[in-house]
Amino acid sequence: MNTVLITNATVYDGTRGGTTDEAELLISDGRIDSVGKNLERDADTAVIDAHGAPVVPGYIDIHVHGADRLAFEDGAAAVAKILAAHQSHGTARMVMSLVTGALDVMEERIRELAALTRENDRLLGIHPEGPFLHPEHKGAHDENLLRAPHPDDVRQLIDAADGTLVQFTLAAERDDGLEAVKLLVEKGIVASLGHSSATFEDAEKTFDAGARILTHAFNGMRGIHHRAPGPVIAALRNPNVWLEVINDGIHVHPAVVKSLFTEAEERMILITDAMSATCAADGAYRLGDLAVTVSDGVARLTEGGSLAGSTLTMDRAVANAVRNVGVPLDVAVAAATHHPAKAIGRDKEFGRLAAGFPSDILILDPETYLPARIFMGGQELSHD
Repeated sequence: MNTVLITNATVYDGTRGGTTDEAELLISDGRIDSVGKNLERDADTAVIDAHGAPVVPGYIDIHVHGADRLAFEDGAAAVAKILAAHQSHGTARMVMSLVTGALDVMEERIRELAALTRENDRLLGIHPEGPFLHPEHKGAHDENLLRAPHPDDVRQLIDAADGTLVQFTLAAERDDGLEAVKLLVEKGIVASLGHSSATFEDAEKTFDAGARILTHAFNGMRGIHHRAPGPVIAALRNPNVWLEVINDGIHVHPAVVKSLFTEAEERMILITDAMSATCAADGAYRLGDLAVTVSDGVARLTEGGSLAGSTLTMDRAVANAVRNVGVPLDVAVAAATHHPAKAIGRDKEFGRLAAGFPSDILILDPETYLPARIFMGGQELSHD
């Protein structure tokens, strides 16, 4: 039996308020055996002194498109490289997000990714972000490929996934949208409102129909106006709705991110929306069929200049939340671990530092809040 004891840790277990000072974690064969103080251990147990640093669960990213010059649409070898790139920044598990493509092409890609999902529990499933989006808020999606969410088309992608779709972003205010939301809910898939022209009233109807996530709040949707509150206010008012946010300091101003956490910290989810330029150099890229230019780490469509995903990683999303937004560390960690797991119904398996959970563990630098040491399944990743 391979056992490791992390001592002198300030443990943030993934829940808001779930903090224990001077704690210990006992890891055995890739899982957490126990968390507490003065834990019993065998004589041959390896000991790691955290020196009082924050120790948190590995992050879970439910909205990510790629890294290392690759996208999930690029096949099995690409998926492995994308996962490795994000693991090096503390992401333990992820949902693979797909940009808009032709329906038959998306069906084929989903079938390929479904097989990979069944083989690797670090891949939590698939998230089609399109093609059922609204042209007015298309962002970096090809307008020529967008369509209304006819239930037969939605069902085509559901069937291709064979149980591996976990989230589906759509503009539910379009024709057949509410019927599509109800179909997704019936199939156990989390419907997400995004890239949408929905009004406040439209969003309320969408959430009443069963949608449970607002895709990257403020981006790809109407803003807040005092006479037209929009979908963000509708999401904030509904206690059943989770709100994603891209906390890179570019997509949403830190003061606005702070307001979101102030209003609904118990329902906030940090995501990256990372595209292929993540963990890679500036330059020319593609997002689906569209050309993207990345400059100073900011990805924009070459034609038109719309933001085209991000080059954010989850470790920086959390660090930004604490250092630039002013979110308490336990709340920021929850938004990157327990909350995303709970939003997709996997919180009993992942996203916590608790007995029986996988030993995906980060020891953070107490000044930068970035990972100083990363453990996946109890094995430490190389610092190289």
